Amino acid sequence: MPGPPCEGFPLSFPSSSSPFSTLQGSSSSHPLSAYGWDDGWAAEFAPYAEQGLLPGRVVRVDRGQCDVVTPQGTVRADTAFVVPRDPMRIVCTGDWAAVDPDGDPQFVRTLLPRRTAFVRSTSSKRSEGQVLATNVDHIAICVSLAVELDLGRVERFLALAMSSSGGDALLRDAASAGDGVAETLVVLTKADLVPDAVTLSHLVQDIERLAPGVQVLPVSSATGEGVDVFSAIVSGGTSVLLGVSGAGKSTLANTLLGHDAMEVQTTRDADGKGRHTTTTRNLLVLPSGGVLIDTPGLRGVGLWDAETGVGQVFSEIEELAGQCRFQDCSHAAEPGCAVLAAIEDGTLPERRYDSYRKLLRENQRIVAKTDARVRSEIRRDWKRKGAEGRAAMEAKRGRVR
Repeated sequence: MPGPPCEGFPLSFPSSSSPFSTLQGSSSSHPLSAYGWDDGWAAEFAPYAEQGLLPGRVVRVDRGQCDVVTPQGTVRADTAFVVPRDPMRIVCTGDWAAVDPDGDPQFVRTLLPRRTAFVRSTSSKRSEGQVLATNVDHIAICVSLAVELDLGRVERFLALAMSSSGGDALLRDAASAGDGVAETLVVLTKADLVPDAVTLSHLVQDIERLAPGVQVLPVSSATGEGVDVFSAIVSGGTSVLLGVSGAGKSTLANTLLGHDAMEVQTTRDADGKGRHTTTTRNLLVLPSGGVLIDTPGLRGVGLWDAETGVGQVFSEIEELAGQCRFQDCSHAAEPGCAVLAAIEDGTLPERRYDSYRKLLRENQRIVAKTDARVRSEIRRDWKRKGAEGRAAMEAKRGRVR
């Protein structure tokens, strides 16, 4: 039985739409075109169309069920057939799926391979990944200007965002890697709280220095500053809003929608932190075009298979590392280290380097827990460094004698 639609979605589509004609005509005239359906998705879905299944996009996920928008309207579907042991394969808001055309309940039968996926490490001791949003074209990292900027946290978000086009969460084997690439941008919300334009300009520059080439956009839902620019960006495809609680994600989503679809609350006066009002990830159609995924505030943002993203965020350090005298330089105390030289002459901030090392170590620990090859490499490195240390100590003792 069809369930109630999410706010921001039509209850049904024109009756002329047939669930079995999903591959006919251009993708622009398809009932799901407003949700991102295109020729690529039609080709992926072709084998399931032959089985009489409906294409649909997941707009909300609850325990054991999800809301899926299909050519027949929004249906409440059971996810019993797509709940594997692997957390990377669990149904997520933004997924495209093959759904039963009828039945009570209707079941999601399979998920189509993903183009992109934003994944973080959970806070559990099992070190599992959690997929937060899939098939996104724009990842908007929302940072509130109502509190002091946490540059390390922004770098962490950027590293995960820039790793969204690879990994097991794409549901593809290595031989058929996806070609999706999500554009990352940083949205500085509550810009109206910054007292003057000069200060705001300095804050923008601080973020721009973290990831050259990433667009940084100050916006204010209260005054409308920057909203038209952001609306134009997200009108082309699927976008996700990510950030800590109180970053203004839901307020920005309501501004783009033109009405209060998402509940919001004021931040705490004591520390400016949010109250975790949004509890589910919701995919909403924007009146100016495109779809938007609003997410709950993230308390923790652990890295997950983010080596590629870390390298992109800290590209200047990676470039310096290539200039070191020794190929296996650890940038600790080796002679001829270009990284240490840059820190000493002030061209590389020490905070930036410390953040780089911290994220690399964290990502390596996470990967090592699931990859035996990486664990073996770490053990070999420990043994090599231990042997070098013992040799140095013996040589020193020999000189003393």
